[in-house]
Amino acid sequence: MYLENPKKFGMLVEQAHQVALNVLRPISRKYDKAEHAYPKELDMLASLLDGMNEGAPGSAGATSATGGSSNSNAGEVKNGSNMSTALGIMEMCWGDVGLLLAMPRQGLGNAAIAAVANDEQLERFKGTWAAMAITEPNCGSDSAAIRTTAVKDGDDYILNGEKIYVTSGARADSVVVWATLDKNIGRAAIKSFVVKHGTPGMEIARLEKKLGIKASDTAAINFTDCRVPAANLLGSPEIDAHKGFAGVMQTFDNTRPLVAAMAIGVAKASLDRTRELLKDHLSSNYNVLPLNGSHAEATLNRLEAEWEAARLLTLKAAWLADNKIPNSKEASIAKAKAGRVANEVTLKCVELCGALAYGEDELLEKWARDSKILDIFEGTQQIQLLIVARRVLNKSSAELK
Repeated sequence: MYLENPKKFGMLVEQAHQVALNVLRPISRKYDKAEHAYPKELDMLASLLDGMNEGAPGSAGATSATGGSSNSNAGEVKNGSNMSTALGIMEMCWGDVGLLLAMPRQGLGNAAIAAVANDEQLERFKGTWAAMAITEPNCGSDSAAIRTTAVKDGDDYILNGEKIYVTSGARADSVVVWATLDKNIGRAAIKSFVVKHGTPGMEIARLEKKLGIKASDTAAINFTDCRVPAANLLGSPEIDAHKGFAGVMQTFDNTRPLVAAMAIGVAKASLDRTRELLKDHLSSNYNVLPLNGSHAEATLNRLEAEWEAARLLTLKAAWLADNKIPNSKEASIAKAKAGRVANEVTLKCVELCGALAYGEDELLEKWARDSKILDIFEGTQQIQLLIVARRVLNKSSAELK
């Protein structure tokens, strides 16, 4: 693995940066204040991203977050859609995390489809905007404890249950819903279903009011005798006790590096802006010895080192996926590190800049609020550390809880 960004993605990264600077930042505060209002400016931007995706799949969203194709030559390494997606997300979230999450056709449910769908489903759901519904009122970080049921009835499944905290749940074209085929079997019976909006029995219960990422809608959805075609069950309908939960959990191996990339982007924005605001108190080229520098300078240098470590861990997780190398441990390491670093960086930057960063005249205040969710969704900090421990110690979820 090289530590530099792949040169072939240079234009993609620059395009994403320009979008963040010239499109997302100018409307960032507007939609932070107008929670639940749809950012119409994103419609035009989505068309541009579709064009970018044709040349480099997954350039700025979760659309193509699937592993790269098998390497044709032994020893050859590949930088594919996972890497390009992560790099694009970093730049876009340097602009605005909430607006990135609100981007049409870039939902996290698309990564779920990419992870477990068969070839026919990949083609059928191509171009759709899919949200992902996992969390339930009595089931937070333990995804295996979900209670939403799916009962086979002829050529359909009937879904019953409640999902909460569904990102883009009201705006997306469809929702990828995790449900169990048999509560008595446990996690092996959990499958994911693509449910289109407008399906009878599917109802948006409410939209949540949130601390941050206000541009992104977060919905609670009820399913009451909701009839879904059996063809919309992603992957195999068979319950495999040996494979267990591994199929649907592959989704997280794809999406956790993407959430880490979001954290990298917003943390970089905060570091850059803090250096601008404190430029008269900092050395311009890092040539002051730590003992001779100010507290602010020493703090920023430490935060930038933490940020760089998180960035490289995120790229490693994406690189492994592109090269068909299992990355469950690395995905959780990247998510845990980047989520924590983003929280610390954004809050410390507000602290260093004082009253200037606390008001709404500066986006530093908003970035501090937006960053908190990145240490929570797609698995909390504690869950990531538990997963890493299981991988390192070679323990199952039953053996290490």
